[in-house]
Amino acid sequence: MKPTEQKTAETDVPNGRKSTRTMRMNKKTVALAILVIAILAIVGMNYKKLSSTNAAYQAVFLNNGQVYFGKLSNENGQYPKLRDVFYVQVTQPQNINLVKLGSELHGPTDEMKISRTQILFIENLRADSQVVQSILQYKKSNP
Repeated sequence: MKPTEQKTAETDVPNGRKSTRTMRMNKKTVALAILVIAILAIVGMNYKKLSSTNAAYQAVFLNNGQVYFGKLSNENGQYPKLRDVFYVQVTQPQNINLVKLGSELHGPTDEMKISRTQILFIENLRADSQVVQSILQYKKSNP
């Protein structure tokens, strides 16, 4: 071996110690494992489960301040689906109406796919809530 050449890895020594090369590889493997775990933890926080359990109706609060009421499915997907959709419309300070999605000028279907990044939180509605009672009354009057 020439004096300018360097040996890049030591060989295993008889006393049972690992070579320098093996120790470097182990450190790299541990560092890579820690990096993968950190990435998975960050991704897991961004894709947290949206909890709707099995409630009949949920209130879905969006980043833009809008609230929609309906039956949520695909809670853990990129685009949770809300069916049987209603929302609140205020026409005067004292006049609040619950509006069924689909009666608007552009005629949307009664289903919304909402980007989970736009959802602030979800609340399960009790069967005796005013919103659920209004929805049931609407469905009874408009079969």
